[in-house]
Amino acid sequence: MDKLLTFPDQSGMTLSIRAKAMLFHDPRSSELLLQVERIARSDATTLIIGETGTGKELIARHIHNQSERRGPFVAVNCGAFSESLIDAELFGHEAGAFTGATQARSGWFEAANGGTLFLDEIGDLSLALQVKLLRVLQERQVVRLGARHPIPLNVRLVAATNVDLHKAIAAERFRSDLYYRLGVATVHLPPLSERTGDILPLARHFIDVYSGKLKLENVTLSADAKLALLSYEWPGNIRELENVIHFALIVCRDNQIQAEDLKLTGISHRHQNHHARQAPVAAAPLSNADSFQQQLSVLVNSMIDADQPDLFERLEEGLVRTAFDTCNRNQVQTARVLGISRNILRTHLKRFGLIGFEAGADIAAVGAVAGGHGELLQH
Repeated sequence: MDKLLTFPDQSGMTLSIRAKAMLFHDPRSSELLLQVERIARSDATTLIIGETGTGKELIARHIHNQSERRGPFVAVNCGAFSESLIDAELFGHEAGAFTGATQARSGWFEAANGGTLFLDEIGDLSLALQVKLLRVLQERQVVRLGARHPIPLNVRLVAATNVDLHKAIAAERFRSDLYYRLGVATVHLPPLSERTGDILPLARHFIDVYSGKLKLENVTLSADAKLALLSYEWPGNIRELENVIHFALIVCRDNQIQAEDLKLTGISHRHQNHHARQAPVAAAPLSNADSFQQQLSVLVNSMIDADQPDLFERLEEGLVRTAFDTCNRNQVQTARVLGISRNILRTHLKRFGLIGFEAGADIAAVGAVAGGHGELLQH
């Protein structure tokens, strides 16, 4: 069974932009999970890098849960507080340290003592706070605002960002010494579009979650809906997928989600023809053989459901035409991509009218291949 990560209490997270579930079905995700669990067994400061909605906090919680730490997990969004507040919130303050500080208060570092402190959006910290954070990491102690004596700490720090910290360092908005201190262990969390094997299992999970709330039973995804989900760019990642499934369950009929029920309003679909022609190398790559087979199965099933005539012929022609266009009509490169000889490729190119006939013998060769229909796949 695929490993599922969720928050312990999701009731108060309705409006959250965070990913509320992660599944590790895609081989790339499975490898990521193994890496995360290896990191968790150490006590290394960890930096998680990934887009919004990819599940950075869920990864941080899993690191804590898989570690030997018995203290609390404390999550802080560095971008949610003003500059004047976050200093006192992080490091604590004594009574009278500033106007309104009527009593002493511990900060988040102290609250997480013995456990893990997760600092999200670490790239939003000011340079002054970065200096203080670096000192805390180096000295393993914190000094409250208005205090003179340090408080020793036993805290594991896990930080996360969706900012390119290398660019921030070059622009002098982030300290390089803090970056190297944070990134003792680094986790690069790929966007959902690069772990396509997770899309349908996650969709199924959200269907199960929201079906109960909407009093629906045995809701399924049609073949065209599956293809639409797999083809979409997912700029909002897992959080967007959750919203799309929730909306689809509200509007779907007969307990089946169709492609038209999916409110896909982001950037684009990866497999639009004009996109493939204009920028074939920019299309999101298939992450692995399993997800490729999954997408191919959905496509074939949708064509079968549509009672597509000459199915084999259409698939074969589509494969050859797409490869030929993607390789800028270079026959040698196209043959290499398809894993066939150039002579066999030329036969198919002539058969589909992509190049002209050169001799009568070519006609016989085309007829022989057309009669067999299997030579392309055998090579």
